[in-house]
Amino acid sequence: MAARLFSKSSSVGHTLLGALGTSLVGVGSAAREATTKLNYSDIFFQQQRTFIQMRTNLKVVDNSGAKRVMCIQALKSKKGAKLGDTIIGSVKEAQPRGKVKKGDVVYGVVVRAAMQRGRCDGSQIRFDDNAVVLVNKQGEPIGTRVFGPVPHELRKKKHVKILALAEHIA
Repeated sequence: MAARLFSKSSSVGHTLLGALGTSLVGVGSAAREATTKLNYSDIFFQQQRTFIQMRTNLKVVDNSGAKRVMCIQALKSKKGAKLGDTIIGSVKEAQPRGKVKKGDVVYGVVVRAAMQRGRCDGSQIRFDDNAVVLVNKQGEPIGTRVFGPVPHELRKKKHVKILALAEHIA
Protein backbone atom coordinates (compact mmCIF):
# COMPACT_ATOMS: atom_id res chain seq x y z
CA MET A 1 0.00 0.00 0.00
CA ALA A 2 2.02 2.91 -1.15
CA ALA A 3 0.79 6.44 -1.32
CA ARG A 4 2.40 8.61 -3.92
CA LEU A 5 2.73 12.31 -3.28
CA PHE A 6 3.39 14.55 -6.24
CA SER A 7 4.11 18.22 -6.58
CA LYS A 8 2.18 20.16 -9.18
CA SER A 9 5.12 20.48 -11.57
CA SER A 10 6.09 16.79 -11.53
CA SER A 11 2.58 15.44 -12.06
CA VAL A 12 2.17 16.74 -15.59
CA GLY A 13 3.60 14.29 -18.11
CA HIS A 14 3.05 16.67 -20.99
CA THR A 15 5.69 19.09 -19.72
CA LEU A 16 8.13 16.21 -19.35
CA LEU A 17 7.55 15.23 -22.96
CA GLY A 18 7.99 18.83 -24.05
CA ALA A 19 11.35 18.94 -22.27
CA LEU A 20 12.34 15.68 -23.95
CA GLY A 21 11.48 17.09 -27.38
CA THR A 22 13.51 20.26 -26.83
CA SER A 23 16.52 18.36 -25.49
CA LEU A 24 17.03 16.69 -28.88
CA VAL A 25 18.56 19.78 -30.51
CA GLY A 26 21.45 18.09 -32.33
CA VAL A 27 19.33 15.20 -33.63
CA GLY A 28 17.44 15.32 -36.93
CA SER A 29 13.80 16.34 -36.98
CA ALA A 30 12.63 12.85 -38.05
CA ALA A 31 14.17 11.23 -34.97
CA ARG A 32 12.65 13.92 -32.74
CA GLU A 33 9.17 13.39 -34.24
CA ALA A 34 9.44 9.62 -33.86
CA THR A 35 10.46 10.01 -30.22
CA THR A 36 7.58 12.33 -29.37
CA LYS A 37 5.03 10.21 -31.26
CA LEU A 38 6.20 7.13 -29.39
CA ASN A 39 5.90 8.85 -26.02
CA TYR A 40 2.48 10.32 -26.78
CA SER A 41 1.18 6.89 -27.80
CA ASP A 42 2.57 5.38 -24.58
CA ILE A 43 0.63 7.92 -22.56
CA PHE A 44 -2.51 7.29 -24.63
CA PHE A 45 -2.53 3.56 -23.83
CA GLN A 46 -1.86 3.92 -20.09
CA GLN A 47 -4.60 2.90 -17.69
CA GLN A 48 -7.00 5.73 -16.92
CA ARG A 49 -7.80 6.27 -13.22
CA THR A 50 -11.47 7.03 -12.55
CA PHE A 51 -13.86 7.47 -9.66
CA ILE A 52 -15.13 4.65 -7.47
CA GLN A 53 -18.26 3.86 -9.44
CA MET A 54 -20.87 1.15 -9.58
CA ARG A 55 -19.46 -2.41 -9.78
CA THR A 56 -15.98 -1.35 -8.65
CA ASN A 57 -14.26 -3.95 -6.46
CA LEU A 58 -12.68 -2.51 -3.33
CA LYS A 59 -10.35 -4.02 -0.77
CA VAL A 60 -11.59 -3.93 2.84
CA VAL A 61 -8.84 -2.67 5.17
CA ASP A 62 -10.37 -3.28 8.59
CA ASN A 63 -10.93 -6.36 10.74
CA SER A 64 -14.70 -6.57 10.23
CA GLY A 65 -14.38 -9.93 8.47
CA ALA A 66 -14.91 -8.86 4.86
CA LYS A 67 -12.06 -9.08 2.34
CA ARG A 68 -13.59 -7.62 -0.82
CA VAL A 69 -16.62 -5.41 -1.45
CA MET A 70 -18.30 -4.47 -4.72
CA CYS A 71 -19.74 -0.96 -4.89
CA ILE A 72 -23.50 -0.90 -5.47
CA GLN A 73 -24.06 2.84 -5.16
CA ALA A 74 -22.04 5.95 -4.36
CA LEU A 75 -23.99 8.17 -1.99
CA LYS A 76 -24.20 11.97 -2.53
CA SER A 77 -22.83 11.82 -6.08
CA LYS A 78 -24.04 10.32 -9.34
CA LYS A 79 -20.59 10.29 -10.94
CA GLY A 80 -18.82 8.27 -8.28
CA ALA A 81 -17.14 8.35 -4.89
CA LYS A 82 -13.84 10.02 -4.00
CA LEU A 83 -11.73 9.87 -0.84
CA GLY A 84 -13.91 10.15 2.26
CA ASP A 85 -17.23 9.51 0.49
CA THR A 86 -19.69 6.89 1.69
CA ILE A 87 -20.74 4.02 -0.56
CA ILE A 88 -23.15 1.10 -0.37
CA GLY A 89 -21.55 -2.23 -1.23
CA SER A 90 -22.08 -5.96 -1.33
CA VAL A 91 -19.59 -8.28 0.40
CA LYS A 92 -18.05 -10.61 -2.19
CA GLU A 93 -15.40 -12.35 -0.07
CA ALA A 94 -15.41 -12.75 3.71
CA GLN A 95 -13.47 -14.52 6.43
CA PRO A 96 -15.21 -17.51 8.05
CA ARG A 97 -15.94 -16.12 11.53
CA GLY A 98 -16.20 -12.39 10.84
CA LYS A 99 -18.79 -9.81 11.81
CA VAL A 100 -20.08 -9.58 8.23
CA LYS A 101 -20.88 -12.45 5.87
CA LYS A 102 -20.71 -12.91 2.11
CA GLY A 103 -23.70 -11.32 0.41
CA ASP A 104 -24.37 -8.72 3.12
CA VAL A 105 -25.16 -5.19 1.98
CA VAL A 106 -22.95 -2.78 3.94
CA TYR A 107 -21.98 0.88 4.10
CA GLY A 108 -18.34 1.86 3.64
CA VAL A 109 -16.09 4.91 3.60
CA VAL A 110 -13.51 5.16 0.79
CA VAL A 111 -10.09 5.55 2.45
CA ARG A 112 -7.82 4.89 -0.56
CA ALA A 113 -8.45 5.58 -4.23
CA ALA A 114 -6.24 4.98 -7.25
CA MET A 115 -7.45 8.24 -8.76
CA GLN A 116 -5.13 11.17 -8.22
CA ARG A 117 -6.51 13.84 -5.87
CA GLY A 118 -5.18 17.36 -5.43
CA ARG A 119 -4.55 18.86 -2.02
CA CYS A 120 -4.91 22.48 -0.95
CA ASP A 121 -1.12 22.96 -0.72
CA GLY A 122 -0.70 22.10 -4.41
CA SER A 123 0.54 18.53 -3.95
CA GLN A 124 -1.37 15.51 -5.21
CA ILE A 125 -1.91 12.11 -3.60
CA ARG A 126 -2.62 8.75 -5.25
CA PHE A 127 -2.77 5.23 -3.81
CA ASP A 128 -2.00 1.88 -5.41
CA ASP A 129 -5.43 0.36 -4.74
CA ASN A 130 -9.04 1.18 -3.97
CA ALA A 131 -9.86 0.48 -0.32
CA VAL A 132 -12.81 0.95 2.01
CA VAL A 133 -13.55 0.78 5.75
CA LEU A 134 -16.95 -0.70 6.63
CA VAL A 135 -19.22 1.48 8.78
CA ASN A 136 -22.78 1.24 10.14
CA LYS A 137 -25.59 3.63 9.21
CA GLN A 138 -24.44 6.13 11.84
CA GLY A 139 -20.94 6.24 10.33
CA GLU A 140 -19.16 4.35 13.13
CA PRO A 141 -16.58 1.74 12.02
CA ILE A 142 -17.61 -1.93 12.32
CA GLY A 143 -14.05 -3.14 12.85
CA THR A 144 -11.64 -2.14 15.60
CA ARG A 145 -8.48 -1.73 13.49
CA VAL A 146 -7.66 -0.04 10.17
CA PHE A 147 -4.69 -1.32 8.17
CA GLY A 148 -2.46 0.70 5.86
CA PRO A 149 -2.22 4.43 5.19
CA VAL A 150 -5.28 6.65 5.47
CA PRO A 151 -5.37 10.23 4.09
CA HIS A 152 -5.86 13.12 6.51
CA GLU A 153 -8.66 14.50 4.27
CA LEU A 154 -11.05 12.21 6.17
CA ARG A 155 -10.96 14.73 9.02
CA LYS A 156 -12.78 17.28 6.85
CA LYS A 157 -15.43 14.68 6.01
CA LYS A 158 -16.10 14.01 9.75
CA HIS A 159 -14.58 10.50 9.84
CA VAL A 160 -12.42 11.14 12.91
CA LYS A 161 -13.02 7.67 14.40
CA ILE A 162 -11.47 6.04 11.32
CA LEU A 163 -8.41 8.29 11.68
CA ALA A 164 -8.13 7.31 15.35
CA LEU A 165 -8.10 3.60 14.44
CA ALA A 166 -5.62 4.00 11.55
CA GLU A 167 -2.02 2.91 11.97
CA HIS A 168 -0.62 5.44 9.49
CA ILE A 169 -2.04 8.79 8.34
CA ALA A 170 -0.80 9.97 4.93
